[in-house]
Amino acid sequence: MIQDIRLQHFRSYHDESFEFSSAVNIIVGPNASGKTNLLESILVLARGSSYRVKDMELLEFGQAWARIDAQTETAPRVVKLMAEPLPRKTYEIDGKVYSRLPQAQALPVVLFEPNHLALLAGSPELRRSFLDDLLEQTKPGYAALRRSYKRTLAQRNSLLKKGLAAAEANVFAWNIRLSEQAGKIVRARAELTKTLNDRIGELYSRLSHGTAVVTLEYGCSLPLDNYETALLKELERRLELDVVRGFTSLGPHRDDLVVQFDNRIASETASRGEVRTLILALKILELEILQDSRQQTPILLLDDVFSELDGARRRALTSYLERYQTFITTTDADVVVKHFTEIATIIPVNR
Repeated sequence: MIQDIRLQHFRSYHDESFEFSSAVNIIVGPNASGKTNLLESILVLARGSSYRVKDMELLEFGQAWARIDAQTETAPRVVKLMAEPLPRKTYEIDGKVYSRLPQAQALPVVLFEPNHLALLAGSPELRRSFLDDLLEQTKPGYAALRRSYKRTLAQRNSLLKKGLAAAEANVFAWNIRLSEQAGKIVRARAELTKTLNDRIGELYSRLSHGTAVVTLEYGCSLPLDNYETALLKELERRLELDVVRGFTSLGPHRDDLVVQFDNRIASETASRGEVRTLILALKILELEILQDSRQQTPILLLDDVFSELDGARRRALTSYLERYQTFITTTDADVVVKHFTEIATIIPVNR
């Protein structure tokens, strides 16, 4: 739980402080007033990075540094961003300074923002990111593995662009490394997908009061039991094609989370209401899995999505909110407040 926060030179905030409730906090203001910036500061404080921009873009325009100070229920925590002499970021938690936020020190947090409403109809990258972001918070070492895989993939793709002769002479070592890292990623994703699939059906039925059968499957074109060997062979077989294309055509960066309603692809057959109910169910499962894994109550951030849900789905969501410290951004507090039996804390912003 975050008790208060002070923002200095962060985004649109020059020097501003806020106090928070342990329950529901409604951040209200007109468009472009800084609501999402405040929400973003909580995410940076909790997980170490923004979901929208790179670190140095978090600084107030024209400033060389930014700082977030907060008091949590366990310890004070500070995030410092410096643009000069070299860009860097540090974390100070209970007096200890870190150059990278350790997973054990990260605060579990779930973000629900408008782009997530395109989770089913959007590109596979959205669904891969959904799995990877949750794995980063629940599986030790996954964040480092994810970064390492991206670097290895970039190196291989760079080599492919140099032509077939150069690739044939130098690609084997990259193929081995990519295959080893890929195997760990796909098995972690497949295991998480199974956990989600085991729980999604009952939750979806409870939220929708419907009879549709929802299933989730990790879409991978190679067998998981000997994935590394199979991928290595395919990378070698596809080398000429990959050189022509200029990118690696197979691996976890090409996989998908396949969602079906009654054995039909959800994005092709589900109604708008069914899609939003399913996304809501996935976000609730994200909260529950985080809490089970970390043995710590997550923080929930809702960025301008409450108004995107109809009355039934708002009521379904609010029935879960009392368990979590929640931050909701909105341009109309009345739309949100009426769904809570307890008094929510209103935080006005108008920058």
